[in-house]
Amino acid sequence: MTTLSGKTALVTGASRGLGRAIAMALGGAGANVAVTDLLIENENVDKEELAEYSILAAHFAGSEDVRTASTAETIREMNANSLGIKMDVTKPDQIQAVLSEIADRMGYVDILVNNAGVMDNMATMEHQAVKMFERDVGVNLTGAFNCIQAVWPHMRKNKWGRIINISSFVGLSGAFAQPGYGASKAGMIGLTRSLALEGARDGITVNAVLPGFIDTEAVQLHRPEMRERIEKRIAMKRMGKPEEVAALVAFLAADVSRYITGAAIPVTGGADLFVF
Repeated sequence: MTTLSGKTALVTGASRGLGRAIAMALGGAGANVAVTDLLIENENVDKEELAEYSILAAHFAGSEDVRTASTAETIREMNANSLGIKMDVTKPDQIQAVLSEIADRMGYVDILVNNAGVMDNMATMEHQAVKMFERDVGVNLTGAFNCIQAVWPHMRKNKWGRIINISSFVGLSGAFAQPGYGASKAGMIGLTRSLALEGARDGITVNAVLPGFIDTEAVQLHRPEMRERIEKRIAMKRMGKPEEVAALVAFLAADVSRYITGAAIPVTGGADLFVF
């Protein structure tokens, strides 16, 4: 039902966590996959400078958790074509250059998964820096817009396309001391619904996936007592696995989901339900 043979997918923010699991799921379904991320293996970066962009990116830079190229290699071992490429979603020129490379080596992008994001700006309103708020919106929301605008013309011409925006359940519930993250993730839902209207007659579906607390490398940095507190508020009493989100993305990317568009689908284990 979810065969993607002959399709080419682009996944942003795919060096680890949700993005990596999604890239693997799409490759496992037969798609050619461009695995893109701000970080790639064996790259020399100025961690202090990178920290101004993202504290989490600086933390993971140079670590074994950065697996952009190795993820592409694993997908190739599944008998699907794959590339691991550095890409910053805030830079439209860089996006266009990457799309040209993908087109030359694997074909035009049919499936776009906007997963790249930042979530490390935590401060109450009186301590929020405008620069950091704008950074949140620039990466999470405008970054998704940049990538969609770049692939949209081909999808319209081809009369087929799948865009899956990885938002968050906090786009609906809010996030304490994270106004930029909450606002940008809510904005992704609005972007999804607006572009679903535009794409409907051209065979382009646009959907949002709203993960809850997923056990990624970033979440594993939480203190044990915080993890316990989080799990207690989830109806299923556990965090989700990246593969459980990736399975939905693979379904939404397939032809079988062609009548689903403009949806915002939670994958939360019931974290968004009322839990005693």
